[in-house]
Amino acid sequence: MNDEKWHRVVARDSERLKEAERNRRSLLAQTVFLGSLSVLFVVPLLAGAYLGRWIDSQADGYTVGWTINLIILGLALGVFNVYFFIRKYW
Repeated sequence: MNDEKWHRVVARDSERLKEAERNRRSLLAQTVFLGSLSVLFVVPLLAGAYLGRWIDSQADGYTVGWTINLIILGLALGVFNVYFFIRKYW
């Protein structure tokens, strides 16, 4: 490898490193991303719990069938939300 080629390779690599440093996510950006993930996960879970509890309260007697099923559905929906959000924005 001659000097000219070596200088080009080193210059290209240093530019790549500088570009990677400029595009690095800040702590605030990472915190916002994590907060978005938590909202995408927790909201369907809580909505399923509240909706299931309300449906169960409309029935006579003590039942938790709707609550458990809608919590599981909310959990699955939250996992899919997080998965698709990470695929799109990470």
